[in-house]
Amino acid sequence: MRVTDLRIAGPTPIPPAVMQAMQRPMIYHRGNTFRVFFKRLLQRLVQIHQTEGSVLVLPGTGSAGWEIALVNTLSPGDRVLAVVNGDFGARWARVAERFGLEVVRVEVPWGYAATVEHVRPALEAHPDVKAVLYTYNETSTGVANPLAEMGDLVRRHGALLLVDGVSAVAGMPLEMDAWGVDLVFSGSQKAWMCPPGLVIVGVGPRAWGATKAARFPRAFWDLREYREQAETGDMPSTAPLTLLYALEAACDLIEAEGLERVFARHRALAELVRSGATELGFRLFADPSFASPTVTALLPPEGLDADTVVQGLRTRHGIEVNAGQGRLRGKILRIGHMGWVHEPELRRVLAALGDITALRGGA
Repeated sequence: MRVTDLRIAGPTPIPPAVMQAMQRPMIYHRGNTFRVFFKRLLQRLVQIHQTEGSVLVLPGTGSAGWEIALVNTLSPGDRVLAVVNGDFGARWARVAERFGLEVVRVEVPWGYAATVEHVRPALEAHPDVKAVLYTYNETSTGVANPLAEMGDLVRRHGALLLVDGVSAVAGMPLEMDAWGVDLVFSGSQKAWMCPPGLVIVGVGPRAWGATKAARFPRAFWDLREYREQAETGDMPSTAPLTLLYALEAACDLIEAEGLERVFARHRALAELVRSGATELGFRLFADPSFASPTVTALLPPEGLDADTVVQGLRTRHGIEVNAGQGRLRGKILRIGHMGWVHEPELRRVLAALGDITALRGGA
């Protein structure tokens, strides 16, 4: 059966209005029409990030954000604290190590949230830490880490709070200034409801200050050039016009619904998936107190293999969900419910899970 229902944690389904926006013709990317359009788009992104700082858009995927955050704020040999409670946190730590940073890992059991109680002792033990690498929403485990409580602790220590918000921003609350977030990045293919290809980066004043001392070589990822160009509505290189059109249309949808309603919808859909799956015998992998509004990780019932469930959903029902990744490969499945998604689509997923569960691996 051809897969027709994409319920993975990204790329997510694209709304018709976003698809239509991408049909617009090319324009001159150094002309006044583009400059007016792009400056307005950046202003709207600032509002969504709840910041008086800068929000920039770069060509790239969410994973580019790891490198962007590191090379623009740090120098070779700096000590950083990498908070790891899932595969994406671990991957960011590995990127930092490849750049020659001295990485101190705060390891939290996968499925549990990384709280200030985990981070505070590490900061006290390493007073020279320059930055904390923190994942807001750990896509691999379905855990939403308590970002709102982290900024004050990190700031009192004197370090930067650098945040992977790839599967969170535009689907979960973000108060960048109020929470003390110095830099946060996300990817267009998640709750932004766009195709892959854009990394959206919010940069606060402390992070901008750090760019002046950062000694890593940077060219394409140099945020200073993007900020300078953005002041006139330009980009340093050829603008990815089609994707920017898409992002503008997505902002239209988010603003029409209202940010608080967007967040409430994501919470309600997450609860629908969790309650429906547990009724079928699945178990929530994440600590329920910190379960993600945008992706749910499930352990299968006794007698069912996680990968068998994933395969059965694909072949019997045309529904694509994520298998586990990293050390969770073969152990869990993950259902994305972020971006352009509503109750009927997820009820269909739950009905299909019920069918697979009834077969007990006989798909």
